[in-house]
Formats: sequence, structure tokens, C-alpha cells
Amino acid sequence: MMDRLKKSEQFPEPGGPVVEIIMDGVGVAPAGPGNAVSEANTPTLDWLIAHCPHLVIRAHGTVVGLPSDADMGNSEVGHNALGGGRVFDQGAKLVNKAIESGTLFEGDVWQTIVERTVSHNRALHLIGLLSDGNVHSHIDQLLALIDAAARSGITRLRVHPLTDGRDVGERSALGFIDRVEENLTRHRDAGRDYRIASGGGRMRVTMDRYGADWSIVERGWKTHVQGEARPFRSAREAVQTLYDEDSEVNDQFLPAFVIIDECASPIGRISDGDAVVFFNFRGDRSIEISRAFEERDFDKFDRGRVPDLFYAGMMQYDGDLLIPKKYLVAPPAISECLGEHLAATGITQFACAETQKYGHVTYFWNGNRSGKFSDKLETYAEVPSDRVPFELRPWMKAAEVTDEVVAAIASGKHQLLRVNYANGDMVGHTGHYSATITAVQVVDLVLERIMRSVRDAGGVLVVTADHGNSDDMYMSKKGEIQRDANGRPVPKTSHSLNPVIFVVYDPMKRYSVNERIERAGLGNNAATLTNLLGFEAPENYLPSLILPR
Repeated sequence: MMDRLKKSEQFPEPGGPVVEIIMDGVGVAPAGPGNAVSEANTPTLDWLIAHCPHLVIRAHGTVVGLPSDADMGNSEVGHNALGGGRVFDQGAKLVNKAIESGTLFEGDVWQTIVERTVSHNRALHLIGLLSDGNVHSHIDQLLALIDAAARSGITRLRVHPLTDGRDVGERSALGFIDRVEENLTRHRDAGRDYRIASGGGRMRVTMDRYGADWSIVERGWKTHVQGEARPFRSAREAVQTLYDEDSEVNDQFLPAFVIIDECASPIGRISDGDAVVFFNFRGDRSIEISRAFEERDFDKFDRGRVPDLFYAGMMQYDGDLLIPKKYLVAPPAISECLGEHLAATGITQFACAETQKYGHVTYFWNGNRSGKFSDKLETYAEVPSDRVPFELRPWMKAAEVTDEVVAAIASGKHQLLRVNYANGDMVGHTGHYSATITAVQVVDLVLERIMRSVRDAGGVLVVTADHGNSDDMYMSKKGEIQRDANGRPVPKTSHSLNPVIFVVYDPMKRYSVNERIERAGLGNNAATLTNLLGFEAPENYLPSLILPR
């Protein structure tokens, strides 16, 4: 059993709750075109930075466990770091190592796939996000799987790409499709039946999360498994036609499509005896489609024909619920998270977000663990998200989340409260600049309410973010903003490489920040919260960002 945290001799008990606000997707960057954060009216955040101890900390690259500092952060690795107190090798890095070392292809799961497909002349289907965004997946990993399948003797293979437009350029799909087609053509020339079979945009097809809209998964099932979608002769023809028909649509929202042969039959329905690999390494948007493939008593939609197949994920996306049961690469082992330490010490905790980010302040914060460490000590509150495009309602559920948090603070029941506001990230991903400005202003407005509640309760408030996004919303090349044919800036819908703010609001002014920490990042957060609660941080945690005055 985990030991209780030790009382600190340097840091006093706060006298009220410690509340952490995570402004999802709100980074720090110089003011200028494309920075919706600097352009927004943010009097509350401006006051905090002007009057409270604060640091600018890293939220991307190696400080959150990604392969290099050229890799943008994301909400999953960000919340792992915020709640875990250390740096862990994350999905992309783990998969890359497994591919480079060959251990992925030596494992039992890959060997089962090979045996099943080769001995019975069945197809291997590879489904996942097609881009080099390195947030959910990476095209290089897909190409490595294709080449390994060929080396293993698999003669039939189908790729079902989901177009991105969010973690990469909003209309970049054709370049990625061309790379895959070049690879598949090489294998066809060698006598293998390797083809693209179906696809669609990530926000329309297959990749729902947190149960927000199961119709997205149903659409993916019908497309990939049943071969029911608009037909085209090639993926390039499909994407180009959809672009031509709607000048506003981007890759995120492309309708579903299937590829047909000369007889107008889908070339890649998933059938009995086949094997399926979902090649995303990130979990949140991989869980629901995995359930559709694996659960015998699945009830979210009528699947119709359910093939007898072998299913595996690139990784296991939920270790407690064992989703999926088979996977190619083991996820990072994250134990001794802050939530676990606090539960062992008897500290009451409250976590709240709307659906889009609820899993981040629970599952990812707790080290990729479902459920609570203590039902008695922990309270989780989920506010259902809207099911409309986020740019149409950039306020999202910020007010409702704040209502929950203010009530939780006033109750006096919770010693640590963690809250995620999704607006800056989810609206930022739409590429709609004015809506994103509104989204940032909404977060600033509700932050004022939280400050008042914390002050009235005699507590301490920490404000930070998990990564950037809304701070960098125009595509640029060599420092110059890229523009379309009409002279308008080309929207950037992916995360940024910018750092984030970390500010501590304590009306009693008991703390300063430690500016001597090298490469301070999100992993330093857990030790900081531990100190603010009046305890010594675990010895294996990264150092705290605060000092006693």
C-alpha cells in the first residue's frame, strides 16, 4: 500500500482549497497576426500575470515524453505530465522504439496476425489517422506496418485512412494519400494485393471520443466493414472531388467514401477471417471503434453483419477496461500519480470538465487509469458537451463547468480541485479565428468567477495550460504568413510548439516561483500542487515550481 505524503516543514497548509485551472490549448506567444490569445480581451489573466508569481513553462517535445522538441504537445501527454509528476516515454516514442528494434513484429499479436492472414489467405486491414501530426498517429509507422506485412508474407492488405486537417494543414490529405499509394504500388508491382479501401474525415468518420457522438463510429463501421459510403475509383479521386464540391470543407470533415472496382463493388469490406489493426497510438479516439469491433454485447448502434476477425490496437487504449484486448505495443507504465498519492493521504479531490476534455482530468491525469483511486475521497463531474460545430458556440460549456466548480468550492468538501476548459483547444482546432478569440475571452470571463470563489474560500488558485493552439492560428513559412488565392491567411488547425503560463494566485502572498529550474515543464506541476497542499513532494517527482517567501 502506498505511504502517506509527509507534512512539509516549509510549506503551510493552504487554509482552503487548492484549485487548478487548465486552459486547454492556450499558449504563450508574441502578440501578432494569428495569435487569438493576445488579441482577445483577457483582463483576468492579464491581472494575474501582472500581480502574481508566474513562470512560462514547456508543454511540448521531450519534456512531455515525445521523441523530439519538434513534436507538438497534446492534451493526453500534457495531462499525463500534469498529474504524473515525471516524464514518461509516450505513445509515438514507444511505437517508434518498438518498430526500430523489431520487437513489435516479434510479439505474439503480430505473429497471430501473420498466421491468420497467411495461412487462410485473408486480408490485413489497417485503419487510422493518416498524417505526420504525431498526435494520434504517424504515416511513417503506417508505412512500416505495410512493409513488415509484406516481409511476413501477407499477400492481401487494405488501408482505411482517416484524413486529418487538424494536427496538420487543413487540406493536406492528398500529399499523405500519395505517399501511401506510392508504397502500395511498389507492393502491387511485386505481386501483392495492397490497396486503399475506404476513408473519411476524422471528425465525421470513426474517431469519436468520450461517447460524444456514436454516430461517427457507426458511420465508420458502415464504411470500413460494410463498404457502405459514396463510391470512388481511388482515394485521390475521392478527396479531390470532395474538395471541388465544397470549397469550405477541410480534411477533418470530409464525408465517408469507399473505393470500388470496375464492377462497382467495394474492394475492401472487412470479412470473416480477416485481421484488423487500428494503428493510432493515442487512446481517446481509438476506444469507441475498438469497442465496436470487440464487444459481443455491443449496444451503441446496430452493427448488422459482425465479421469473425482478429482485432488489435497499436497500443492498449484503456488499461483498466482492457480496450482492446490485443495490442502491438504496451502503453507507458505510469504509477504513483498525484491522485494516487493524495488518495493514500486522505486528501479529497474534485475533477471537472465538459465531455470533450473530461477524460483528460480523470483518465489521463490518473496515468491512463479508468475510475477513481478512492470512491470516498474523489468526486468527478462531467458536463455534456454540445453536439454542434464548436465555432458556432465558442462559449461551449464553460459557464456550466464553472457553476459546478463554484458550487464544489463553496461546499468545503474538496481540498484539491482540477478543472479543464476546452474552449481554446476545441475552437482553435476549427481554424475559425474570430470564434477562437471569443473562446479565449469566455475562459477569461469564467476565470474571474473562479478567482472570487477561491478568495472567499481562503484557497489558492493555479492557472496553466496543457499545450498551445489558439496562440498560433495561421500557417506560416519562414516567418511569413501563408495566404490563399484570395489573400486570406491560411488557417492553422494544429497545436503549437509554444510554452504555457503557470501562475499562482494566493491572496496571502506566501509563495514565489523558482526561476532556476532548467527546462521547467508540465511535469513539475504535481510537485507544485503537493507543496501547495502542505506536503513534501515524492522524491521521484520533478521539482516544484514554487518556493516559500
